[in-house]
Amino acid sequence: MGKRNFRRRTKQLILAVTACLFGGPLFAQCNEAIVDLKGDWGQARFSVEIADDPEEQARGLMFRETLPLSHGMLFLYESPRSVAFWMENTLIPLDMLFIGPDGRVARIHENAIPKDRTVINGGRGIQAVLEINGGLARKIGIEVGSAVRHPAFDPSGAAWPCD
Repeated sequence: MGKRNFRRRTKQLILAVTACLFGGPLFAQCNEAIVDLKGDWGQARFSVEIADDPEEQARGLMFRETLPLSHGMLFLYESPRSVAFWMENTLIPLDMLFIGPDGRVARIHENAIPKDRTVINGGRGIQAVLEINGGLARKIGIEVGSAVRHPAFDPSGAAWPCD
């Protein structure tokens, strides 16, 4: 099997596992514990923990030894801002999706290195950051410009608003 077929099958498997985990129609609901993403590559859904206060944001996913495939952490900010992260005390590689106030992925940092103290700059105008397992964004096909659906994004300006 060639690399392209392997990647396509891996992506299909990941999406199928996600569908099985949540049951029913894959994108039927919109709530605080779910983040949906879509683009030309397809769609994906993650069950998320919310980090919306300074203490939760400082801790993030530190000290975790595993993160289930369809899970992540969503960092929410009251208003768009410049954000920066580092991986000190984080034991697993992570992909960081930096999201603008319109609910579009503005930047992706792939495979952040566990325990690394190098600052990862997310840029300006960031409303949220989604952390998922390292390498997963590329495997699924998530790219800059992908639309993100979550109640935190103002429906009047969101690329993919909640109903």
